[in-house]
Amino acid sequence: MLYSSVTPEAKRIAFREGLASGTLQQFPGAFNPLSARLIEEKGFDGVYISGAVLANDLGLPDIGLTTLTEVATRAGQIARMTDLPAIVDADTGFGEPMNVARSIQELENAGLAGCHIEDQFNPKRCGHLDGKNVVDLDTATKRIRAAADARRDPNFLIMARTDIRAVDGLEAAQDRARALVDAGADAIFPEAMKTLEEFAAMRDAVDVPILANMTEFGKSDLFSYDELASVGVNMVIYPVTLLRSAMGAAERTLETIKAKGTQQDDVPNMLTRARLYDLVDYEAYNHFDTSVFNFQIPGKH
Repeated sequence: MLYSSVTPEAKRIAFREGLASGTLQQFPGAFNPLSARLIEEKGFDGVYISGAVLANDLGLPDIGLTTLTEVATRAGQIARMTDLPAIVDADTGFGEPMNVARSIQELENAGLAGCHIEDQFNPKRCGHLDGKNVVDLDTATKRIRAAADARRDPNFLIMARTDIRAVDGLEAAQDRARALVDAGADAIFPEAMKTLEEFAAMRDAVDVPILANMTEFGKSDLFSYDELASVGVNMVIYPVTLLRSAMGAAERTLETIKAKGTQQDDVPNMLTRARLYDLVDYEAYNHFDTSVFNFQIPGKH
């Protein structure tokens, strides 16, 4: 009932333990709080909160238009609905190093288990688009150093994302990853790797966990769990998968209504009323106050 009973501090410890377990951790992207609960129910290791999803949910492109307040508020709403650790895309940290420091503390306050900060210019763009620009090494390391220095819970995970592979090549990505670890990064997110061999090269470059971004329609092939595990990847995210699936289904249903004047043909593909009530734990509220839940849930509607 209500929100998760697991504290943010406990979730952060669990996240750290998962990354150190030797088992590849799978973090599907939640597009709203209820989808985070579904991710937990299906047995995944954690919840990812994509900056692209947060922007798209507001009807905006993923070019750095969202604010710290918007991201921290929505990410906190998602994180509190699940016992799983949740990590969030913090873009470039929402400003200069002092802004990055404040961002970390606001995300801690929101109950996140960690975040990643990237080395693109602001305004940034989606990591799987062409024409990206990255900041110089000094600027990139200052962001990560500010983030690491600002956190109050040592288990809040600071992940550094680097987009330099698309600009200067794989060797530059390895060099930058090492420098970001030296600056205080607990993990590395090498964006837009093209092959398993490139992931393996990044794995060899650093001694901290690395992340694979398995986003559809991007630069990376959609490698399987076993393929990523075989080259030593520690964590895999599916950032926009659920949003794309949900919006695709919504579009098809709207087209059905427009064409046929009724949604009847699409009803078999919908979440039933009973299943939705189950996800929001409707019945549990009855134990708290019988006046809230005093009716039978139809099983087939």
